Amino acid sequence: MGDLAVGARSGTEEPEEPAGRGETAGAATSSVHQSPDQSGTQSQRSAPADESDTSDTLDRSAGEEASGGMKKAKKPRAFWKELPILIGIALLLALLIKTFLVQAFSIPSDSMQDTLQRGDRVLVDKLTPWFGSKPERGEVVVFHDPGGWLNETPTPEPNPVQKVLSFIGLMPSAEEKDLIKRVIAVGGDTVECHGTGPVKVNGKPLKEDSYIFPGVTPCGDRAFGPIHVPKGRIWVMGDHRDDSLDSRYHQNLKGNGTVSEDEVVGRAFTIAWPINRWSTLPVPDTFDQPGINKAMGVAPAALGLAGAVPIVLWRRRRLTGARNPR
Repeated sequence: MGDLAVGARSGTEEPEEPAGRGETAGAATSSVHQSPDQSGTQSQRSAPADESDTSDTLDRSAGEEASGGMKKAKKPRAFWKELPILIGIALLLALLIKTFLVQAFSIPSDSMQDTLQRGDRVLVDKLTPWFGSKPERGEVVVFHDPGGWLNETPTPEPNPVQKVLSFIGLMPSAEEKDLIKRVIAVGGDTVECHGTGPVKVNGKPLKEDSYIFPGVTPCGDRAFGPIHVPKGRIWVMGDHRDDSLDSRYHQNLKGNGTVSEDEVVGRAFTIAWPINRWSTLPVPDTFDQPGINKAMGVAPAALGLAGAVPIVLWRRRRLTGARNPR
């Protein structure tokens, strides 16, 4: 601050001089505008002013450097002050991921053995349905209770901490009435199972040995069908056919045991916990066998052919009339 003060005075005041010299300087300065021959006198008399300007510039530079040093020396914000901001951002990201991308679900029963065990945590893809993806045969999906499927199943009451963690997606929800099953047939399919099986989709038998619970039959203790699955709905079954209250047991409800695609939360694509159970949940090869999609492909082709015939006949008649004018 002392340097700044000195710089301010040196820029506005000059050293005191005798009156005679001051008058001579004034005369010389005023004579510059009258006669170019006096340029030498102007240079000599203006030198003290130039030195004062230089001193002022140096003082200002020193002041700016001092101010910059004070800014650089500013201490960073303490970590504990930034911690709430970091936690808030993390919670917001977790909530967005749970809502639009991936959500964890806990397996509460044995209905999907041996594919899923009680207590497994699975990750469910919630993103692709936003882009119009529909459930496909063979996928393991999570869906909301269509109505009446879980009436006899008690729902555990979570504590406040569990509610918060479930809300933001850091813990599977225990309150939501969701189910997890395998999609066996989709809209437009015909599905049936008689005796000890196998399950047939559009007349094609499924080879389910790779995923159903060992020792049970494909039909379990409930034969069914043939059932035509309406458009926009799916037929689901658990992999433990003797311990799964799936579509077979709800044929007396709305939809005749089928589930609306709108109730599907997403596809379970991996087992995330426990670590020693980590694995993916791919679609079994039996659902890709040739001919299983035949029933769905014939109808559009037949409709297209039926619509094309009248158009072809009309166009042919028109061309014939143009070639043979009356």
